[in-house]
Amino acid sequence: MELKEILAISGQPGLYRYVAQSTRGVIVESLTDGKRTNVSGHAKVSALTEISMFTEEGDIPLAEVFTRLYDHTGGKRAIDSREEGEKLRTAFAEFLPEYDRQRVHLSDMKKCFAWYNLLIDAGFTKFELPGEGETEETQEKA
Repeated sequence: MELKEILAISGQPGLYRYVAQSTRGVIVESLTDGKRTNVSGHAKVSALTEISMFTEEGDIPLAEVFTRLYDHTGGKRAIDSREEGEKLRTAFAEFLPEYDRQRVHLSDMKKCFAWYNLLIDAGFTKFELPGEGETEETQEKA
């Protein structure tokens, strides 16, 4: 399973793995309980590889944020997203000190920690954007 297959669906808790295209939308599988469901073509669905965080220098992909968090925690779960706000802000600043304090809200931090923990529980150890994991040899063949 790769990060490009993982989706966030507006209005739905948790994360989902893309399974297949259907006539009315897409079929997804919950990372939490493994249940499959059809998501309407009208729902706002975002791949995690398309999401980024605001920093003082510009935006950085969520994959890089997760990689930094993974390195910071030593591959373990991060702080619980239900902790109080000040603890979450402090924990967030530890691994991403350059985040834009005006544009990154507490709700964004909560999602980041919740999603990261879901991915860790699902067995993720690498958070790469499509094409990042390719070696020079693989890229030359393409």
